[in-house]
Amino acid sequence: MRHPHSSLDDSITGLASDKRQLAPTAALAEWIVRGAISPLPLSTTTWAKHALLDWFGVAIGGSADPLVDILVDDALEEGTQGSGRLLGRAERVTSVQAALINGAASHALDFDDVNQRVYGHPSVAIAPVVLALAERRRSGGREVIEAFVIGYEVACQLGDMMGPSHDEKGWHATATLGVFGATAAAAKLLGLNVEQTTMALGIAATQAAGLQSMFGTMCKPLQVGRAAMNGLLAARWAARGFTSNAAALGCHQGFAATHSSSFEVKPLLQPGDAFAVEATLFKHHAACFLMHASLDATGALRDDHGITADDVRQLRVRIPRLHLQSCNIPEPQSGAQLKFSIKHVIAMVLAGLDTGDASVYTAQTATRSDLVVVRNKVQLEAQEWDASCYVAEVSIALRNGQTVRKFVDAGLPAKDIGLQ
Repeated sequence: MRHPHSSLDDSITGLASDKRQLAPTAALAEWIVRGAISPLPLSTTTWAKHALLDWFGVAIGGSADPLVDILVDDALEEGTQGSGRLLGRAERVTSVQAALINGAASHALDFDDVNQRVYGHPSVAIAPVVLALAERRRSGGREVIEAFVIGYEVACQLGDMMGPSHDEKGWHATATLGVFGATAAAAKLLGLNVEQTTMALGIAATQAAGLQSMFGTMCKPLQVGRAAMNGLLAARWAARGFTSNAAALGCHQGFAATHSSSFEVKPLLQPGDAFAVEATLFKHHAACFLMHASLDATGALRDDHGITADDVRQLRVRIPRLHLQSCNIPEPQSGAQLKFSIKHVIAMVLAGLDTGDASVYTAQTATRSDLVVVRNKVQLEAQEWDASCYVAEVSIALRNGQTVRKFVDAGLPAKDIGLQ
């Protein structure tokens, strides 16, 4: 629901001398607090439950990752034991540390859900905060779902506003936009008012960070865990009176100005509009989602034509330029790097490996000589498509002289949950 900033009390203008600069921050705060969304539509609730179920699965699956062991050991060494639950583990830490560690664990496998509007993974920064607060406050299921949906919506709305340049500059949107979603969810569960929520968004803005250059390392999941933790802290500190720039999103040298060259204020959710969570994309390959269309197309050609790796003379993949930026590690040496090496994972598909099995992404797989041979046959061609950023066309030239092609759009919401 759109709320013009001119209707807000002047007391929350804070450091903004120009009310026009206040609009995106204040409008988001107003919507978070007063947006009339309760009760949620049944379809929204169903999608949210699936997103949360998916998140629990990937968080438990990633709970034994070495990066999680490091974070847990460090937290315990600092004496931060508390009542915060760590999914898939017996240790208990503070709620803040739980948000950090559960967030990092849920992104460790790179198997978590996706939404095109945020150019990344909304749930992993938001769900850890909802769990940490709900556990501590004994929140009911309806409160949890509504807070999650609100946080998800805010992250996606900001993704719309920031535009493609945010991602093109190399920011890791899952973390940089996820911190705002985490803050919104926490503000809702904590019952913050509009002024406090405005301050919380500003606190989040100055903590928003995450670099795509860290893909293939432990820092990629860490960035997401930090987004969850920082969002929780932003809301808690704002509740205690901590201040920030009330125009943090749109002001001079604010978040938009420093993180995007394509920022555009857009209206918030209107009555009757579908919530962003209803466009969630669920992964079936344990690798960067930008690869999914290419992997699906390759797998379909393999199955439809009975192709083996030995049959391939050359494989050409036409993909959006963004794919080359984010998932084109040329010679992966580790399982983490492998998840962002489109050529090598295509070779894995042709070899019949189960790319939906997280355990297959190892250093051994990354350096297998037979896969390297096939990888070297793959050519990538960047395309300036105006369609979904999750599309690809694969052409395979076979040794028998035949060429087969397949186009796939992986950016279509799941059809297996009874709503389409």
